[in-house]
Amino acid sequence: MVEITCVVDARAELGEGTLWDPKAGVLWWIDIWKKLIHRYDPATGKDETFETPEYLGCLGLREKGGLVLTMANGFHFFDPATGTFQAIVDPESHMPNTRFNDGKPDRQGRFWSGSMFEVPGQPIEFIGALYRLDPDLSVHKMIDGIGCSNGLAWSPDSKTMYFSDSHAGAVWAYDFEAATGDIENRRTFIDMTATGGVADGATVDAEGCYWVTIPVTSKVCRYDPDGELMQTVVLPTDLPTCCEFGGKNLDILYVTSAVLKRPASHFVRQKNPGGLFALDVGVKGLTLPAFKG
Repeated sequence: MVEITCVVDARAELGEGTLWDPKAGVLWWIDIWKKLIHRYDPATGKDETFETPEYLGCLGLREKGGLVLTMANGFHFFDPATGTFQAIVDPESHMPNTRFNDGKPDRQGRFWSGSMFEVPGQPIEFIGALYRLDPDLSVHKMIDGIGCSNGLAWSPDSKTMYFSDSHAGAVWAYDFEAATGDIENRRTFIDMTATGGVADGATVDAEGCYWVTIPVTSKVCRYDPDGELMQTVVLPTDLPTCCEFGGKNLDILYVTSAVLKRPASHFVRQKNPGGLFALDVGVKGLTLPAFKG
């Protein structure tokens, strides 16, 4: 049995962006639609928030201190001590119908984030892309033709990168060149149609298995390196959105969830919708290095 505990009953509109800080012993996460960065300290149970000027995408630690992140209009630095943001680059400044979404640092200290099409009520357009921000602050478009970037993670040996377009019904695997950050040889890793949902945020554990949240289904699933389903964890709410390992021993899987502005009547049979959950899944994760820029 997997022990599931709601550690922050945040009722997040759209919780995402889980990121463990091993030095500070805290978990960073975000609420995209409330424009909030969260800093959860498991030692005290305190969850501190920082307001942002735009919808958020994802977070990474920065080697020089603070965070690197994406908001709706591209890449930024953030200093939690002062609450100040510093713009880096917006590679889609000419595209009013996209915003940045999922991403994280790779194991070599580069920062990745992808974009998504977001115009409520309009048919999906596959005009988003996945970008790599290098330590010299140059930005590189790595994949295009994306509806909603999600599911980014790397194998422990950095030979494989995983990535999903939530509107395409699959998680893909790519050969990853750690020295350069180049990718090639895309192939289907998981066909998501069998799950009844889509791939959202993801991570990889120390055994090389891929964990992915599947909104609408309440599921967090673990797949082996061949893409075979190994384990399914069912949360007490329907929209898990992102996951990452944390804790002193990296043996806690933190999972965000979302309310999505739905009425209270939708949640009468659910517990802690929009909460941050801590799961004891019996395996350990890996830390992600800070962005070197």
